[in-house]
Formats: sequence, structure tokens, C-alpha cells
Amino acid sequence: MKIAIAGAAGRMGRTLTRIASETSGIEIAGGLESSGSPQVGSDLGEIAGIGKLGVKVSNDPEWLLAHVDGIIDFTVPAATVTLSEIAARRRLVHVIGTTGLSETDEGKIRDAAQQARIVKSGNMSVGVNLLAALVEKIARTLPSNFDIEIVEMHHRHKVDAPSGTALLLGEAAAAGRNIELKEKAIRGRDGQTGPRPPGHIGFGSLRGGSVVGEHSVIFAGPSERIELVHRAESRDIFAHGAMRAALWAKDKQAGLYTIADVMELGD
Repeated sequence: MKIAIAGAAGRMGRTLTRIASETSGIEIAGGLESSGSPQVGSDLGEIAGIGKLGVKVSNDPEWLLAHVDGIIDFTVPAATVTLSEIAARRRLVHVIGTTGLSETDEGKIRDAAQQARIVKSGNMSVGVNLLAALVEKIARTLPSNFDIEIVEMHHRHKVDAPSGTALLLGEAAAAGRNIELKEKAIRGRDGQTGPRPPGHIGFGSLRGGSVVGEHSVIFAGPSERIELVHRAESRDIFAHGAMRAALWAKDKQAGLYTIADVMELGD
């Protein structure tokens, strides 16, 4: 399967290149960067520190996506929406790990999925998606007097909060409670907030250092507390999940899928 890597010169892009080069069934066909990037025209393997691959970084998404079967995309919302539209026209696989997408962005991606095979998740790791499945089950099982709080920490360079993973876990908890997260989410607290409203899902975001990603889901009830924790120790886990998603989606029909679909984590 010929794939392109969006944001090839970034931290995640370099990791994706390295893992793709080690993945059976994947051929790296190109990388993508914005026109102003000094890495345009550079060899993808040299950028990733794995030696020359003979594959260059392009700044032309239309040209690049005409020569691949799919693209793996951990970039920024505006770029992801544009790539989804091109992927739709060319009926490609589009694996999306981008976070911070707006409701409008999400709608455009849903539209693109009518023609493209899109796998989108706030976190591509096996562990996190297993955690989400557990969160949904626990939220469904526990009585409503257990409060749900989600705490996450990432490196100082992360620009969106709560993280995509935290929101993924929040959606799992909301599904278990049969509520809409956007109506019941509390994102941070400051000042005289009053008592905690019942039935809400709270989020706390920490930023600092080089933390890849840590997430805790806390179910706090009368006289007892249950905590589920996932700690990412390397970006490799996200890249491995993305490769698995791309290969899985290759022979699927157009549609919008998640890593839970790839892992067959349905009921």
C-alpha cells in the first residue's frame, strides 16, 4: 500500500516515517509539508534519521495524493480538512490523528467520508482504545452518583486542550451514561464555581516538559473511587496504530471509521 505522510518534518511525522519503513505491506510514497517549510525537497528518510529512502517531501497535496493509495495525517485542522476533500475526490484512505477539530471541521470530514475511507481517532493506540471501551462499560454499570473526571497531561508544545484523547474518553463515558458530552462537559474550573453539578463530566488539562501523554479517568462515588490510567511512553504506539488503520481500511468501502472499528471493539 503506497502511503504519504502529512506533516513529515514534525515530531509525529518523523515517527510515522520510521514506523512505516518497518511495517510490512506499507510503501512510503512521499511526504507533505507546507510551502514555507525548509524541508520541502528533502529526503524523507534523512529527516526521520533512518537514512536516505529516495522519497522526497512535497508541498503539493494535489500532486502527491494522485500517486498514493492513502495518507496518514497528524497535522492541524485546516490541513486535515483540505486533505480529506482531496482524499474524497480520489477515493483514498485517509487516517486522521489530528486533534482540535471544530464542529464545522468534523462536518466536512463526514462529508468527505461519503467517498473516502477515513479512519479518525483522537488516539491511535491500542491501549487507549481498550481503555475507552472499559470507560464506557464502567460508566454504564456504576450508578449516577459516581462523578466522572478526566485529567490529562501533555508536553509543553501541545496547542489544544482538552486533548483529543481526553475527549475520546469523555465521549466513551457519555455513551455509557447515555448523555451528550457537549451538554454535560465541564472544561476547567476557576474561582467561585459552586458545587459540582450532578451528572457532568469534568476535564482537567496539564502541560509541561516532554510528556507524550498521560490520561486518568476517575469515577468518584460515595466512600470509594475507581481510577483508570494510561501512560504513553513513546509516539511509536500512535504510529503503529495508524499503520494498522491504513492497512485495514485499504479494502473497505467509503465511510468514517474509528480505531475501535479497526480493533473490532464493538459490543
